[in-house]
Amino acid sequence: MKRLLWIGSLSYFLIGLAHVVVGSLLPVLLEHYGRNYTEGGSLIFAQFSGFLAGVLLSPWLARNFGKRRSLVFALLLLCAAEVLYSLLPPWGWLYAVGAAAGFGFGMVEALIGTIVISGITQGTGAAMSRLEVFFGIGALAMPAIVSQFIALGWWRLAFPMISMFAAIAVVAWLRGSFGKLDIVLDEQEQRGNNHMSSSSNSPKMKASKASPVGNWRLLALFNVFFFFIYVGTEMSLANFLPSMFIERLGLTQAEAALSVTCFWLAMATGRLFTGSIADRYGYGVFVALSSLAATVLMCVFPLIKGTAAAFVLIALLGLGMSGIFSIALVFASKMMPGTEESTTSLLIGAGGVGGALLPLWLGNSMDRGGAVASAWLLAGLACILCLLGGILYALYVRKKRLQTASS
Repeated sequence: MKRLLWIGSLSYFLIGLAHVVVGSLLPVLLEHYGRNYTEGGSLIFAQFSGFLAGVLLSPWLARNFGKRRSLVFALLLLCAAEVLYSLLPPWGWLYAVGAAAGFGFGMVEALIGTIVISGITQGTGAAMSRLEVFFGIGALAMPAIVSQFIALGWWRLAFPMISMFAAIAVVAWLRGSFGKLDIVLDEQEQRGNNHMSSSSNSPKMKASKASPVGNWRLLALFNVFFFFIYVGTEMSLANFLPSMFIERLGLTQAEAALSVTCFWLAMATGRLFTGSIADRYGYGVFVALSSLAATVLMCVFPLIKGTAAAFVLIALLGLGMSGIFSIALVFASKMMPGTEESTTSLLIGAGGVGGALLPLWLGNSMDRGGAVASAWLLAGLACILCLLGGILYALYVRKKRLQTASS
């Protein structure tokens, strides 16, 4: 298990780097190609489209080719795409390269999440939080690395650096031995069908299907909305914090940029502890209370006027939101046993859609209503998130009671 977690953490660090490298280099890329920000946005959207396709197709590829082979394919695709980026091909080709890179790291994220959730039954929350810590380290490190490369005039080297990490991850997954989990990693559709067949005949699965509360479609629907709102809110906050701080507090661009660093550092720090807390007190309780804490802090945010108080609030908000994504992912999988592969990819995909669409809405709000109106919009989204978290917890408790009564 330790070996699986270390290799999974390396892979999550890699996708943290890959997620933000194009955004970090976007001003330099646009200057090199003589393009505008609209075309830059199209490049990022192409990468997101590939990410979504990789996430949604990962269960099918895993069933037909096995999780290990699918992971290796995704990592090799990411490796090749980053090499092509570094060659600076014609601009039109970058859309295809971006889609391929997004497909690669989207599939890696979904598959590793599935492997950890289904393979690690004790301390699942702590394991997922650890992966998210390494993802955050990668996302934090890449802008700093890029700034140094730009200062030295070597900015193209950021892409092959990611390729190098992808190649290391390929070797680690190919040569790694994980004991009993090797069967899970290498199994293909025939074994998976037999397993699902036997699982569907079990009393537990029959009880789940027979109960309307246990209906996985209802739970999936609420989970999809939860992840859509959460990731969209997180990405909106992270992308527009500097602009809000500049407009409301009169900070310089350099000072305002520290708000994002403060937020992500608090997120990374919180993830060191959230998994253990959730494992101890329950995933549903953790998700519900974290959503409530985030909502309260987000509602206070529009009222804050002092710089010091604003930075303290952002740090608390980062701590409050730090475990929601990973623990909610584990919680959703525990609510719908036997659907780990499809659940993980569906919810990560829903989060990706929210992360792409809701920042567009907030950007429009910033143009029309300014920072205060946009802060209240974020507060409204947080209230919806809290409501969904409460509904999910209530459904889970009711389902448990029905299962206990029927048994």
